[in-house]
Amino acid sequence: MKTIWLAGGCFWGVEAYFQQLKGVHSTRVGYGQGGTENPTYHEVCTGTTGYTEVCEVVYDENVLPLSQILEHYFRIVDPTTLNRQGPDIGTQYRSGIYYSENEEKDIIMQFIKTMQTKYKRTIVVEVEAVGRFFLAEDYHQKYLEKTPGGYCHVNLKLVRSDEHK
Repeated sequence: MKTIWLAGGCFWGVEAYFQQLKGVHSTRVGYGQGGTENPTYHEVCTGTTGYTEVCEVVYDENVLPLSQILEHYFRIVDPTTLNRQGPDIGTQYRSGIYYSENEEKDIIMQFIKTMQTKYKRTIVVEVEAVGRFFLAEDYHQKYLEKTPGGYCHVNLKLVRSDEHK
């Protein structure tokens, strides 16, 4: 199993989208890349902690390689907007891909370079080695499963039937 951390606006929708995919073993949402210990949702929402809302995706690379994870990620984010996805605005909603192995960085950077040719505006997705990651509060985990019809800026129907678990 491999792990990648994805930020793309509110983490509820990112998690709900990736949970649907064949090859995804598990997901958890939390706060990544900030500077303080054990931040709370309230603290992260101030935009002063350096954290972004992140979905941790554990996946089987034999079923769902990193390149396909990235294709799915780019389906659900606007990679050209800085500190915003849909109506979610602030540094805590910035887009980012956080990796744990240097080889992954090369794959991610090449993918973004290829994707840039499809956009007029510059892709501004943050790409970094994963730093700090703290789990979000329990009520955020699998939020859209627990709250049918809850807020979501991600179009969950973008997963095709052949990609479903």
